[in-house]
Amino acid sequence: MIKLKIDNKDIIVPEGTSVLDAARSAGINIPSMCYKEGFSNHPSCMVCLVKDRKTGNHFSSCAMKVSDDMDLISDDPEIREARKASLELLMSDHVGDCEAPCSLSCPANMNIPVMNRLIASGKHLDSLMVVKEMIALPYILGYICPAPCEKACRRKQIDNPVSICLLKRFVAAVGNEIHNPMAVKKTTNKSKIIAIIGAGPAGLSSAYYLLLKGYQCVFFDKNENAGGTLRYSIPDNELPKYIIDAEVSIIKNLGAEFRFNKNITKLNFETEVKNKFDAVIIASGDISVFPDFVSLFKNNKSGVQVDEVSYETSMTGVFACGSVLRQQKMTVRTVMQGRETANSVDHFLQKKQLPEPLKMFNSRFDKLMPEEYDEYLKESIKNNRLQPEADGFIGFSAEEAITEAKRCLHCDCRKTDNCKLRLYSDEYHADRKKYALTERKKLTKHFGKEIVYEPEKCIRCGLCVDITSKNKELSGLTYIGRGFDVRIDIPFGKNISDALTHTAKTCVESCPTGALAFRTSLDFE
Repeated sequence: MIKLKIDNKDIIVPEGTSVLDAARSAGINIPSMCYKEGFSNHPSCMVCLVKDRKTGNHFSSCAMKVSDDMDLISDDPEIREARKASLELLMSDHVGDCEAPCSLSCPANMNIPVMNRLIASGKHLDSLMVVKEMIALPYILGYICPAPCEKACRRKQIDNPVSICLLKRFVAAVGNEIHNPMAVKKTTNKSKIIAIIGAGPAGLSSAYYLLLKGYQCVFFDKNENAGGTLRYSIPDNELPKYIIDAEVSIIKNLGAEFRFNKNITKLNFETEVKNKFDAVIIASGDISVFPDFVSLFKNNKSGVQVDEVSYETSMTGVFACGSVLRQQKMTVRTVMQGRETANSVDHFLQKKQLPEPLKMFNSRFDKLMPEEYDEYLKESIKNNRLQPEADGFIGFSAEEAITEAKRCLHCDCRKTDNCKLRLYSDEYHADRKKYALTERKKLTKHFGKEIVYEPEKCIRCGLCVDITSKNKELSGLTYIGRGFDVRIDIPFGKNISDALTHTAKTCVESCPTGALAFRTSLDFE
């Protein structure tokens, strides 16, 4: 048996154990991308570095065997900086999007590619569930959203962007026809009541998510009907009133109470609202309409001043969102603020600390090269943007929606949530551009029946080569080239299905990046 120390912890392990395994046996977590138990280790990622306390030398813990009297450090500022540099070098020739440009440009951060794929496969209600996770009023936004997502769509380079806004309208219409499937997600009642001042887009959005969490919501609105500027400032030929009514009815069916023709003043706020509700959300629009009321709160030049993260005003338990903060040009941004405010109110009422906003590391590249168009079209269709045949104002039929959704290029990574390169780059705050090459590699995609291989996301760890060799694949995967030009590829002119006949699942699950991944259930070949 070998005795050593890691982080001043005495460890005894059998001879031949790697330093990485010795550390893990003692509950010490050392990051690693290219290691898999039972296979030879090629220390290519260099993120498992540790330091010899005596010499100060760094080495890869996955490939180094333990020896007596080792005294090692697994984590300190110097090691973290070295790991960060290793990740930045790996990112220097990594070509791929973690998240699709359309999703990144959506103010509500909706998962647009998943919406598209579900529509394309005919799973319209599942698609609606994805939409409403982030957008409470998709039917309304399907008519009036300026669609910044479409401006960012990579398909625009090939012909025209995917008609994302009309697809969102389509799934919202489907949901409306079957009487709101989202209501089934409502949780048990928490016996807390929230007052919402203003039944416009921000207030309606807040209520939707709070009602699903089981809270009671009571609206106070100066008008005779809900909708705010949506109802009273947008003409019918842009946003029909029945669309607004459909969205409001969903919120009513979830249990919201509406008190109309109720103008909130400083006096009735203090006597009828503040002390009778567990929390208050101010979503009343332009503050100039309520000068007396808003004087209760700390304001700035644009509107009511709130905490940038929680949306809480200078008064405890009172939150504000939408145009009451500053004039909003896009309703989708107002709806997003309503959702975030609902989350803050939920944490406030549960006396929980609101977590810091999560902004994950994101790999992205610039425009597609013309020679890459066909690579991306491999899992799309070549049709140009579809216009609704019956009536553009009504929108797509089911058949049209499926066809248009199939135009999506699947720009997002299939391992968005479990790519080690992304997760570690986020943890170590890697700069993806630090060592970026002046000219990036050209993207290629190899499709098998169940998997896809994208070589430009590969870090050449060699795990797939070892797995296919050990399991006696006829061709498998192999190293091709030398030095900086080495790559992992399919030998003998075979395709990926030939290379991975019975090891595909193991290779995909072992790949530390999105280079090898399961393809979706959609197959347009």
